[in-house]
Formats: sequence, structure tokens, C-alpha cells
Amino acid sequence: MATILDGKLTQEKIREELKIEIDEFREQGLVPGLGIIQVGNRKDSDTYIRMKERACKNLGIFFMLMPHDENVSVEHLKESVRFLNENNQIHGIIVQLPLPIHLNEAEILGLVRKDKDVDGFHPENTGNLMLKRLDKAMVPCTPSGCIELLDRYDIPLLGKHVVVLGRSNIVGLPMALLALHRNATISICHSRTENIMEITKTADILVCACGKREMVDSSWIKEGCVIIDVGINAVEDKTKKSGYRLVGDVNYNSVIDKVSAITPVPGGVGPMTIGMLLKHTVQAFKNQTFR
Repeated sequence: MATILDGKLTQEKIREELKIEIDEFREQGLVPGLGIIQVGNRKDSDTYIRMKERACKNLGIFFMLMPHDENVSVEHLKESVRFLNENNQIHGIIVQLPLPIHLNEAEILGLVRKDKDVDGFHPENTGNLMLKRLDKAMVPCTPSGCIELLDRYDIPLLGKHVVVLGRSNIVGLPMALLALHRNATISICHSRTENIMEITKTADILVCACGKREMVDSSWIKEGCVIIDVGINAVEDKTKKSGYRLVGDVNYNSVIDKVSAITPVPGGVGPMTIGMLLKHTVQAFKNQTFR
């Protein structure tokens, strides 16, 4: 029987641990704070932000949302970033992505104070991750959550062959670096990789972050592989009230009898991403308050 890597349950444990810390801080009159900058009103962004706000309020983290019109000027958006950078109530900052095409994401993200960059997108945080200066780096929440989940289920990376499908700056690349820093052997596959299935079949741990609905089936993996499925894809399902259901980049039913462990979709990596955001916010608060 495959072990189901339950991100929802693990996130609840992380929240319980954080709540103890936060309650102790509040007794001293100290409150961690998270600020989010949102541009436009994308439904998916609205949903993610509501989830983050609810999680913050349940833990006692101060939450501030700065919404902006879709056509906000670059200068006005920069001013919002500066405001949060200088606000002593805010210890973590998120610029909700994606931004409209007239805004340069790299430029805006680079303005966020490095020590408040709880999403881990600042160039200096990326550089520290690259150079294995993890004590000075904030790592993107999703790959950080993948590592946390493996740790909590006692799945080691040392000496393992970790194959990552996808090379994005948000998931694939930082995930590969984190695994490499744990002494794993790394292969990164992408849309230009030749004979990709020959590589994935050698994976001890396969991280799927390619955004292709149920692309990976049992023919892609070897017996006993561990799968971390980062994908979230909507599939039409008229039996659901919403009219759709969520699936990953992996065909779950096809691989379940072949893997040794796997994350479900939903309920796997998704909850861990929010859990790590909360953890990063508390860590940023401690770094700014006690160091």
C-alpha cells in the first residue's frame, strides 16, 4: 500500500506549532504581520488571498491587503511596496502573481525588502539559495513545502535520484537546488528534454511541476517511486457543484499501485504552500524582532 503524503494534515500540525509560538509573542505585545499587494480581481487570486487571510486570522497574524486596479501605474504600485517595506506592523510581504502585462514582475518583486520577502522571489534570496546559504535565504513556499512534507514522512533525499519535471523559478529550479543541497542527485526535465521517460523511470523521487494535466502515468515511473505532484488542473465534472474537479500532473489511479508514496491532488502540496507561507512569515518576524 502506498503512503499518502497528506499535506492537509501536515499543514494543520504546522499551524498548531506556529499557534503556540504566536500566542507567546502576543503575550509580550508582539504580533507578526503579513501584507499582500493585489492587482486586478482574478478569481483564482481572490480565492488564494481569502485562504491566506483566513489562515492568518486563525493564528493571530496581523493581515493587511492592498488592492489595486488592473490599470494601476508602475509608480503607484512601487509606492505600495515601499509603504509595506517601511511598515513596522508588516514582517512579510507578498506581491500576488501574476501581474498585468504592463508591469514588470521582476522589477516589482526586486523592490520587496529581502528580509520581508516571504515568497522567496527577491534576487538576493535566490542567490543565497543557489550558494547554499540557507540560513540567510527565504525559499519559495511551494518547493519549501515539498521538502517539509518529505521530512515529516521521514523520506530521505540523501543519495536519491530526484527528477524534477519543470524548470520554473517558482517551483522546479528551487526544488532541484533544495534537493541538491540535501545531497540528492538531480535531473531537471522540461519541454525540450529528449527521451524524457527514460529519465523519469530512473527517479527515486519524482517531482511533477509541469502544468500538464495527468501527463505522468505508470509507464513513466519505476516500482517504488515517490511522487510529489505539484500540479493543479481543472477537469470538467458535471457531478460537482462547481462543474469541475481538480487533478494533478500525475494520473493518480494509474500510478497508485506502483508508487511507495504520493501526494494527492487536492490535499497534498497545495495546503503545504500556505503552511510554509505562515511559517516563513513567523520566521521573518523573528528575524526582524530578535536579531
